[in-house]
Amino acid sequence: MSRMARPRKPLLSRARIVAAAAALVDAEGLEAVSTRRLAGELGVSGPSLYNHFRTKDEILEAVADAVSAQVDLSMFDEGDGRDWRTALHDWAVSYRAALTDHPNIVPVLARGPGRRPAGLRVADAVFGAMVRAGWPPAQATYIGALMRYFITGSALGSFARGFVDDETAYDPADYPHLGQAHLLAERREKVDEGAFETGLRALLDGLAHQHAEVAAAGVTGRDTSAAAEG
Repeated sequence: MSRMARPRKPLLSRARIVAAAAALVDAEGLEAVSTRRLAGELGVSGPSLYNHFRTKDEILEAVADAVSAQVDLSMFDEGDGRDWRTALHDWAVSYRAALTDHPNIVPVLARGPGRRPAGLRVADAVFGAMVRAGWPPAQATYIGALMRYFITGSALGSFARGFVDDETAYDPADYPHLGQAHLLAERREKVDEGAFETGLRALLDGLAHQHAEVAAAGVTGRDTSAAAEG
């Protein structure tokens, strides 16, 4: 009995398409992704992609969701034991790490989770943990939004990279306080991580103060479904 020949290339799948698109986004940016380019990278005909995705935007949404799936959510498990502030801190660090590994997809993630499963799991975990910690549902919603603004904003660009490494670029006659600014570029990672951690601590300090006020007022979260109302 003759055996059926194995296909020379792996069968096309959503996972292969997403992986190829993610590699393109990481290397060249969002504009590098097209169905024609992906088909060439995968060694298939363009129309075969439409068996898995209807549009380029759907592919980019899937890439964004794959990045969201890399974010650690274990700190929000009910049995984890971390208090709400520590949980938010650890989650924010994990979230930012995922975004800084894939900065070119951040504009898609910044639009919100939409219908993306992993993105929705992130939103659900944060909201649920805040309500369990005693935040009223509306404020828990605000906290989720605030954290997303802060984390995605920090990943959209580098403050340190915005300065050139030419020590003659910043004339002290014009910029008397930027004498060391040319050193920022080579210290980018330290500066950006330090700025993120400083901002995160300040943000959490402010939330802790508000949480104490909520507790003193005896206001608690009762409705554990997503609440967008003020």
